[in-house]
Amino acid sequence: MNEIIHKVKQYAKKKSGSIAYTVYDEMKTDELLESDYTIDSLTWEELDKYSDRLAGYKSIYTKSREPLIVYGHKSKYMIVCFMACAKSGHTYIPVDVSIPISRMEDIIDSVKPEMILATEDGNFPLPMNCKYLSPKSIESISHDEQYKVAEGISVKLKDTFYIIFTSGSTGKPKGVQISTECLTNYINWAKNMGGGISQHTYRFLNQAPFSFDLSVMDIYLSLYTGGTICAITKNVQKSLKLLYKVLSEIDINIWVSTPSFADVCLSDRCFNNTLLKHLKSFLFCGEILTNRTAMKLHENFSESIIVNTYGPTESTVCVTQIVIDEEILNAYSPLPVGVAKPGTWIFIVDKDGNHLPEGEQGEIVIVGDTVSIGYYKNEEQTKKVFSRYTIDGKEYRLYHTGDKGYLKDGQLFYCGRIDFQIKLHGYRIEIEDIENNLVRVSCVQKAVVLPNFDNSNRVKSLTAYLVYKKDGIEEESSDFQLSQKIKSELKQFVPEYMVPKKIKFVDSIPMTMNGKVDRKALEGNQK
Repeated sequence: MNEIIHKVKQYAKKKSGSIAYTVYDEMKTDELLESDYTIDSLTWEELDKYSDRLAGYKSIYTKSREPLIVYGHKSKYMIVCFMACAKSGHTYIPVDVSIPISRMEDIIDSVKPEMILATEDGNFPLPMNCKYLSPKSIESISHDEQYKVAEGISVKLKDTFYIIFTSGSTGKPKGVQISTECLTNYINWAKNMGGGISQHTYRFLNQAPFSFDLSVMDIYLSLYTGGTICAITKNVQKSLKLLYKVLSEIDINIWVSTPSFADVCLSDRCFNNTLLKHLKSFLFCGEILTNRTAMKLHENFSESIIVNTYGPTESTVCVTQIVIDEEILNAYSPLPVGVAKPGTWIFIVDKDGNHLPEGEQGEIVIVGDTVSIGYYKNEEQTKKVFSRYTIDGKEYRLYHTGDKGYLKDGQLFYCGRIDFQIKLHGYRIEIEDIENNLVRVSCVQKAVVLPNFDNSNRVKSLTAYLVYKKDGIEEESSDFQLSQKIKSELKQFVPEYMVPKKIKFVDSIPMTMNGKVDRKALEGNQK
């Protein structure tokens, strides 16, 4: 049996009534006229039984074992759907409700699923011969004892466990395939991070949406070790007052988030070990952890361990780790992202693929047992960045990350992107993806997007330089009104986090002598 499924069944017997998953969402109370929150929980026994029944239903009503889309936000039935897919031999594809309809259509067009499981209602077109399970249907099937899953049909070690779609330079998202083997190898290493995660007791914060691979860290570390996933919805995260109220009561032990989310929380003095009395460790991934943020966390949480990690979606969440203690803080700025896990090797190469010595900056290349098997139905993109590499007579997958970095004192240091890919608030974004979608906006003729960096070389926002079509634009429209119109229309094509904060209108886009966009000239306009 699949090891992850085996763990769930094991805990369903050992601690049947204990909580496996809890979601905290906003609730407006009429009496108090202020934000409060709701709690919805799932026990281990319910997770196992509900996913068994849903898997049994899917076995009857699907003809193939092709991937299925799971749409929603943080409902407890999202976790049920994930496990039901695994039990019935299906790869699952998480899609968050924040994804625009046009992007959802791109994913559907790429996958052509037999079934879409929706834990929240979504206004998107269904492909032909695709069965749609509504939130009510999923709940009803989960409680129907007539559905039973057959043995021996769960996803196998070499099968793809999940696919996460990320930003693509063509304007179309690409699906990163992570096998059961990759996920299992990752978990067996990650459970030792931050001094180790004890069995059956820890409560994990889930901040990231499930379509963002950072969520894999808290979901599967918790499911594997018998902990409790404490998920906070986007509505809770939008209100600092409500967020602190929830944090004060959920009693988490393992904090999993991007560094920027911790920065938001640190904006209030109450974010300290009085608020989170039993916090054991911070696990950070997805973007640069600055010395300033780490230092502030040390001051506020003197007994908690801070772990910095690095890894793209294509390498299964992360492949390096380092505990950021006072010695590391005093020795390095910027901070290192750590050493590679067992079964993984990291090389720094130049543009010709030659290995560079310690201290020299180049592209980060990852080789190892958690590297993705490639992009779903995208041979061309897969061949560009994935290959094979032999170490000590054994062949491993190799991935060209497109990230800049260097090795020093045995530690990896991350220095940003080589190409037009950036990280903003933990999300990986292809700049060309935004540009290609901007020109789909009715009044935009040409578009160039540039990242804006803070003092720690972390991307803090995006600026779009646009040449707009004068036809169809009302003469009395101000630049502000036009900017708002463009942003509103762009949200139909890309997630909100990819919409540039600033829009500047130019008469023309500067070009270099070889006919390429002169991004350096535009960068001069940002100063």
